[in-house]
Amino acid sequence: MDVTIDAITNNIQLALAPVFLLTAVATLINAISSRLARSVDRMRAINKLMHSDHHFSDSARQQMLLEASEAKMRGRLCTVAIFFDVLSGLFISLTVLELFFFQAGAVRSLHAPYVIWTFVLGLVAFMTSLGCVLAEIIYAYRSASWDSPHS
Repeated sequence: MDVTIDAITNNIQLALAPVFLLTAVATLINAISSRLARSVDRMRAINKLMHSDHHFSDSARQQMLLEASEAKMRGRLCTVAIFFDVLSGLFISLTVLELFFFQAGAVRSLHAPYVIWTFVLGLVAFMTSLGCVLAEIIYAYRSASWDSPHS
């Protein structure tokens, strides 16, 4: 194991290169969490309104049920997106650790396929999360109730 300052600096630089991807993962988690919070707030507001003492027409009640169902579906899509984003973060973090230990010489039995697979799995999970976010955005637009009776 090379313990010179130059070797340690080089090892840290090489291992931290995928950390920039972790920044994107964290940013996406923040954005999805905001969308999830809005969806949950909307669902709670609709449920509170439906269970209040107001008397609504059948068509208005049906519209509220539809909106609550759509908000629930959006919440599910956001939750799946967050799951894959966190999974991506875990795989990328594993990649960073593997690169650091491999470059530092601390682990001799580590082979390149481990690093490749954790990095590729991290990217696939990240792309899956992006796909879920896109699906949620499209679903949100389509379920915007542009033609609802009370808009």
